[in-house]
Amino acid sequence: MAPKNAFYAQSGGVTAVINASACGVLETARLHPHKIGKVFAGKNGILGALNEELIDTSLLSGASIAQLRHTPAGAFGSCRYKLKGLHENRAEYERLIAVFEAHNIGYFFYNGGGDSQDTANKVSQISQEIGYPITCIGIPKTVDNDLPFTDNCPGFGSVAKYVAISTLEASLDVASMAATSTKVFILEVMGRHAGWIAAAGALAQERANGAPHIILFPEIPFQQANFLQKVQTTVKTQGYCVIVVSEGAQHPDGKFLAQSGLKDAFGHAQLGGVAPYLAQMLKTELGLKNHWAVADYLQRAARHIASQTDVDQAYALGKSAVEFALSGKNAVMPIVVRDSDSPYRWHIEEVALSKVANVEKTLPRHYISEDGYGITPACRAYLEPLISGEAYPPYDKGLPQYITLSLETVAKKLKGSFAIA
Repeated sequence: MAPKNAFYAQSGGVTAVINASACGVLETARLHPHKIGKVFAGKNGILGALNEELIDTSLLSGASIAQLRHTPAGAFGSCRYKLKGLHENRAEYERLIAVFEAHNIGYFFYNGGGDSQDTANKVSQISQEIGYPITCIGIPKTVDNDLPFTDNCPGFGSVAKYVAISTLEASLDVASMAATSTKVFILEVMGRHAGWIAAAGALAQERANGAPHIILFPEIPFQQANFLQKVQTTVKTQGYCVIVVSEGAQHPDGKFLAQSGLKDAFGHAQLGGVAPYLAQMLKTELGLKNHWAVADYLQRAARHIASQTDVDQAYALGKSAVEFALSGKNAVMPIVVRDSDSPYRWHIEEVALSKVANVEKTLPRHYISEDGYGITPACRAYLEPLISGEAYPPYDKGLPQYITLSLETVAKKLKGSFAIA
């Protein structure tokens, strides 16, 4: 009997190292041809399964797969699409199982955040009900670093490194011009409910009272009067002020400072614009000349300055996902377990998907300074190993060499099309 095939998909916002996890999955699966047949990748994430748009990765050369390890973004395409509950839209899950059965797929590797782990868990459940069991393994990924149980999430370390470096460099720029020009610089970073990325900006602080002088976390309610006083005092004593703000910074009533009123495909409030919001406030209330920047996609796509730790862990988690599946484990997610801070040591264990799904891990209060505008030594000890090491991609003519895959799909076996809700 031919071995079962596997399905791999990338989900949600992509990262600088999600393809390193894909590389780990594909290279490890190829070491076990008698246990795993082909590995199909979903074109544009889970939509690839729903639309029966499957990419046959067996057609990729070993060299092409190896190049994934240093290529950012989602090589196979990702999507923001959340499957509804089993009782709300059972047809979607039945469609997935039908596509898997048609292509002899017995393994499902889903590379994403909390919503994705929820999907993998539900697919595992319904496959048992239908009578076509699928081994479902989640692979953690999120720059927000908000998945529970795992010490950290692939994608976060590289974003943290980018934000720390950008804060350091911008701070030097502002400091050198502050006497006659800009007094305040504001950097907006990602982080809806968790301030992990914003906290990373503090790694740029090389001395007491150094930049960044203020960090605004989602976990600490924004107090306008206190904030304005802090900025004014910092400019008076230091000559300038550097602020790192999470996109999810909130008023005391829980409303986001920069909530647009729109929602994304996952049903979350659409954010963006907290930096110009603060900039206008500082200009109006204090009359301070300022500049602002939004890291946005730049922070999560910056593979050219990725953390070696992040790349290594992303690959290892993809590799472990396949090894877990082959050892008979199901409905689990491999996680990073920290053994020590210095030297930084870690190993991989697993946790049940049911415990991970839709649970957010926010920045602990003891990681935030007493005044709410900085980080503690404990937070620094946690963060520093995650940005360590440089994993430069190969360069040619001054530019990094990234691979772009042909996303041709295999012939469909099911009749008709599926209407996606």
